[in-house]
Amino acid sequence: MSVETTVNGEPEEQIETEWTEYGFGGDAAFSVRDLDVYYDDDRALRSIDIDIPEESVTALIGPSGCGKSTFLRCLNRMNDRIRAARIEGSVAFRDRDIYGTDVDLVELRRRIGMVFQQPNPFPKSIRDNIAYGPRKHGDINTGLLSRLLGGDDREREEELVERCLRGAALWEEVSDRLDDNALGLSGGQQQRLCIARALAVDPEVILMDEPASALDPIATSKIEDLVEDLAEEYTVVIVTHNMQQAARISDQTAVFLTGGHLVEYGDTDQIFENPQSQRVEDYITGKFG
Repeated sequence: MSVETTVNGEPEEQIETEWTEYGFGGDAAFSVRDLDVYYDDDRALRSIDIDIPEESVTALIGPSGCGKSTFLRCLNRMNDRIRAARIEGSVAFRDRDIYGTDVDLVELRRRIGMVFQQPNPFPKSIRDNIAYGPRKHGDINTGLLSRLLGGDDREREEELVERCLRGAALWEEVSDRLDDNALGLSGGQQQRLCIARALAVDPEVILMDEPASALDPIATSKIEDLVEDLAEEYTVVIVTHNMQQAARISDQTAVFLTGGHLVEYGDTDQIFENPQSQRVEDYITGKFG
C-alpha cells in the first residue's frame, strides 16, 4: 500500500509502507497501530504504525508542525491534558493498550517519564526535587509522624538522591549544596536535575521533547552523553530538531513530515546515509524544513 501526498514546499511522493517496516532484534517497548490524532477538526497524525525497541534511543525528527511532539505525548497520554485532542487507534506498552479504560494514569506516567523542552524544576531544594515523587507515591516516608512510628526512611532518601543525581551525571556538581534552591542551578544543570527527578520514581521509559534546544553547546554535549548512558537501562524516545544530534545519539530514527505522516523509519545510519524517500533525503540535506 502507498499514499500519494502533495505538500507545500515538498515534492509529490508516494509513501511506501516498506519504508517504515523496521525489523529489529529483541522486544518492543511500544507497538503503535493506526494512530490518528485530531485537534478539533485538524488531523495532526495520520495512520501511524511503528514499533519502538526496548533499551535503545529512538529519535523523532521532522520539520515544525509535522506531529512528532504530538506523537511523543501519545506514548504516556499527555495529550489527555489538551481538551481539543482526540486519539484514535492503539498504543500498546508492554503489550497492553495504554488507552484502555482501566489504565491508571499516575502509574502509567511513573513508568513512562517525560522531560520537557524547558527545564521545569520545582521551586524547592535539589534534594526535595529528587525525593518529591517517591514521597508522593509512598515509597519513602519522612517527617515527624514517620519518626514517631519508627518508619522514617531518611537514609533511603539520601541513597536515592545520590543514586539519581549520579545517574543524571550531576552528583559531582551539586553534592555539597543539596539544600540549595534548584532554581539557582544553570539551565543545563536544571535539565539534568529534571532527568534525575524522572529517574527517582523508577521508570522504564524516558520521553524527551527537545531537551537540549535551550542549552549552550557544552550543556548540550552533557545531555547527549547522558542520553547514551541512559539507553543502557532505559528506553529513550527523543524529539529533536537537530539532525546532527539525532545522528550522534540515536539507534533508530523516525522521520515525520508535513501532514502528520510517518514517512521513513529505520537504523539511524541508513536513514541519514541512504534514505529511501526522496522527501526525507531533501529534508536531511536542507532543501526544505
